[in-house]
Amino acid sequence: MTMPEIEVFGAGAFGLATAYCLLRKGARVRVIEKRRVGAGSSGGVVGALAPHTPDNWNEKKQFQFDSLIAAREFWAEVDALSGVRSGYGRTGRLMAISDDRQLELARGRSESARQFWQGLAEWQVIPSAEAGPFKPVSPTGHVVRETLSARMSPAGACASLAGAIRALGGEIIEGTTTGKGGDAAVYCTGYEGLEELSAELGAPIGKGIKGQGLLLAFDAAGQPQLFAEGRHIIPHENGTVAIGSTTENEWDDPVSVDDQLDAIHEHALQICPLLHGAKVLKRWAGVRPRGRRRAPILDRHPLRENVYIANGGFKIGFGMAVGVGRAMADLVLEGKADIPDSFTLAANMG
Repeated sequence: MTMPEIEVFGAGAFGLATAYCLLRKGARVRVIEKRRVGAGSSGGVVGALAPHTPDNWNEKKQFQFDSLIAAREFWAEVDALSGVRSGYGRTGRLMAISDDRQLELARGRSESARQFWQGLAEWQVIPSAEAGPFKPVSPTGHVVRETLSARMSPAGACASLAGAIRALGGEIIEGTTTGKGGDAAVYCTGYEGLEELSAELGAPIGKGIKGQGLLLAFDAAGQPQLFAEGRHIIPHENGTVAIGSTTENEWDDPVSVDDQLDAIHEHALQICPLLHGAKVLKRWAGVRPRGRRRAPILDRHPLRENVYIANGGFKIGFGMAVGVGRAMADLVLEGKADIPDSFTLAANMG
């Protein structure tokens, strides 16, 4: 039987993962990207694949957990096919604990992690003195050490997925918004796609939130990522450390950097003094797509036949990408998928 031909619009994390998973299930796939692979927020510098806290468990957290657990095998396969390094590594995370109340909450979450993380990852509260040299300053003298978080190079991951897609016979066309036609289409078109969908459906489905980040020359390869006071500090395998990011609801230029990035840099130096003196290699800005419920939107288009939506990755796009790709491939090719109700368009319109 001839497998269907699917066009995927958008070559960011969701679009590339969806295209790859469709190919793996035997579909013929064409990716249409109006700029270039990884041109949007998926081509940033941070690359934190970090879970939500393991308490108050829900379907979104379960979906994210399953995706993070599957990521190691997924990215190893993608990298082997493409010959390109995604920079994936499950190196864990250290989180500062600001006060006694947060310390009590953190200790309580250890039990939640034992229950919901199924023995596949750990959440522990340890003295800062036991955390090693690369760690955040923590007012309580304790940190959370969890082993579920991973990191990757966003640009490397996009390049690796693109290479794997081509290796499997998929096509990627850059510099256009016009496809050639297929049996179905999946739109993974970032914040601009959310704006267009909101206008089409007459409801505020989501919007773009700008973020700025930077990359430092500092070799902490293999060390855990750090999180403190809303700031992510991510050591990458290539001898760099990424810092991110701002959360800007109002902005004029989607790719400009400004003094907000300088403030982030200074804040990171306070959190991790080891970074003092590290050279700034890159300053980056982009706009991330956020759905109304702060969760991915994975669904059929309500007004167009054989058209599907995968959008709203926001800050957890790469952490969800494996699950999103597999779920969308099931939905498109089999007509059903294990997708949380909160990820539907109806949930985001209500």
